[in-house]
Amino acid sequence: MPNRLAQETSPYLLQHQNNPVNWYPWGPEALGRAKGEDRPIFLSIGYSACHWCHVMEHESFEDADIAALLNERFVCIKVDREERPDLDQIYMNSVQLMTGRGGWPMSVFLTPDLQPFFGGTYWPPHAGRGMPGFDQVIAAVHDAWLNRRDAALAQAAELTAHLQEVGRQQDSGRGLRVELLQQAAVVLERSFDFSHGGFGQAPKFPHSMDLQLLLRVWRRAPRDATRNMVTLTLDKMARGGIYDHLAGGFARYSVDERWLVPHFEKMLYDNALLAGAYLDGFLATGNAEYARVVRETCNYWLGYMTDAAGGFHSTEDADSEGVEGKFYVWTPAEIRELLGPEKAERFCYVYDVTDAGNFEHGQSILNLPKTIPQCAALHRWTLTDLESELAESRAKLLAVRDRRVRPGKDDKVLVSWNALMIDALARAGDILSEPRYRTAATRAAEFIVTQMKRPDGRLLHSWRNGQAKLDAYLDDYAYLINALVSLYEAGFDERWIDEAVSLADVMVKHFADCPHPGPLPAYREREVSSPLPVREGGGGFFFTADDHEQLIARNKDWHDGSVPSGNAMAATALVRLGKLCGRDDFISAARRTMEAALGVIEQSPTAAGQMLLAADLLFGPTPEIVVLGDRSQPDTAAVLDGLRQRFIPNRVVACRSAERAAGEHHSPHLDPLFAGKSPSGSEPTVFVCQNFVCQAPVSGCEAVLNLWDQLANSRT
Repeated sequence: MPNRLAQETSPYLLQHQNNPVNWYPWGPEALGRAKGEDRPIFLSIGYSACHWCHVMEHESFEDADIAALLNERFVCIKVDREERPDLDQIYMNSVQLMTGRGGWPMSVFLTPDLQPFFGGTYWPPHAGRGMPGFDQVIAAVHDAWLNRRDAALAQAAELTAHLQEVGRQQDSGRGLRVELLQQAAVVLERSFDFSHGGFGQAPKFPHSMDLQLLLRVWRRAPRDATRNMVTLTLDKMARGGIYDHLAGGFARYSVDERWLVPHFEKMLYDNALLAGAYLDGFLATGNAEYARVVRETCNYWLGYMTDAAGGFHSTEDADSEGVEGKFYVWTPAEIRELLGPEKAERFCYVYDVTDAGNFEHGQSILNLPKTIPQCAALHRWTLTDLESELAESRAKLLAVRDRRVRPGKDDKVLVSWNALMIDALARAGDILSEPRYRTAATRAAEFIVTQMKRPDGRLLHSWRNGQAKLDAYLDDYAYLINALVSLYEAGFDERWIDEAVSLADVMVKHFADCPHPGPLPAYREREVSSPLPVREGGGGFFFTADDHEQLIARNKDWHDGSVPSGNAMAATALVRLGKLCGRDDFISAARRTMEAALGVIEQSPTAAGQMLLAADLLFGPTPEIVVLGDRSQPDTAAVLDGLRQRFIPNRVVACRSAERAAGEHHSPHLDPLFAGKSPSGSEPTVFVCQNFVCQAPVSGCEAVLNLWDQLANSRT
């Protein structure tokens, strides 16, 4: 009979519904039973695309004998880390404190009061490979609970006390300073792989935020070595096996230092963040290959990972038919059968498909050891003919691959990860002149604000099959606010500013440690340096709201991981929104967040890339650019397109026509920015302002494009 997970919506939980383990979802029934029967809890946390989670399920959770031991001795709770990052964060910290490392599946034993007293990650069912067996772990934990409970409870209390201190930062007293950006770049350079790009050795992760930070540092202080770290990494990743050369998009990470062999799972957040990094690379260098990668990555998510309702799906597994990577690899014989001998020979040469293989069992992962122009030059092939032939060959292989058994998909929609893709698509639509990307971003945003809110307007975190649930976390609010600002700047639909301000007010009210009492006067109405009334508090934002389910700890997340820290994105979004709307309280909250993060910035700058991007915005100068003109007219369109084609990361931009069109929404939050400004004749007029103090207006397309060049070439 299915267990209680059969009633859940999470694909990961549903994967375990037929286990003989008597799984409960996290909730009152399971927690109440643990307390009522004075039983410890076995908490297992994982996610649907996790390879070793599948392994432990098949080896242990489908084993009747192990299941009987778990059912007899514990209340067993299964959690999807993507649905409950609050639980994952707390108990992952506990496992790291106990073992010095972490990962998934995460396996933690809790007291009935939810305090952890023993934990680890993957265990084989029986002892082997230098690891204890899960059966031994179960027996030892049960014995400790029966016979050494006082010691177990003492350890649990001590661990919990440590968990409640996680996220508390100490300010060095030196304050925010622009030198922190260059200092971070120096640390990144020390760990840079100058042969293959990226940071550190295997396994290698993309580090999107660090790449964007290096471009900001390069813009402030031009140095070829700084920019070359970014371009080498972008080039090597796009040519490596971590990139899907048939359909686009990136795998999670590379198990080797050369980006050749990926961990094949595809995650929404990686692809969104990498699209943003490649967009910055394209603007900074003009390299059209980076634009191609962005298009292919966006196309993959729109073609394969978009829900009919408008949101974006979360992940694709590494495994298909129980084998990691099977969906993606090829042999020369397969390619010859599809392409014929001559085209197959060229394709296999270019994409490194050999009889020996570059992966397991004589199979090959498509990658580009040499660029296509290099291959053409070495063999005296005509480049345009080769490119055309390879494009045709890739299309044939993709059509065949699409008929293979696909990897499993986690099709739930998460606000935070969707927001990252909304941001990337909004920017890509503008920069690459692809209106369908902005259309997809708009549709996803509309889906979230209409289908993923409580009746009181508060966000919900997760949606699947028509059901939205779970109160949203800091990441959901911070990422979405930032994405809505990008969506506004892409099309100047002012309703997105209204949504962003509403969400920001909720975020400050319910998540901030030291919330401000409410909106303060705009820049133009008072001195920027005047003191702000604040309450006592440590600064920054908690991961959960003040009315969230009470857990054993309420922490702040300061470190970037696979996604930006919620505090860093909150700071980024609040600076952007504050500059557009004249909300000094938003900018002050952002500054306090950065100040609270100084310990991480100074001690671990490689974990503070997004916070340093926010600091770069705050340090400025970050002009408020106001464009007055009809966007449907060629001159205004050319002016806006010219701005989008230049690498000016430190700016916000707003645009209105001189006269309001019928049905056009004007947000009152933007009125302070447009106040007192009028166009000069029929030509587009631009005001460049700093803290709402504006330079003389510039009119006419040619003059404005020259102004964009000045902004792009200025060194801040």
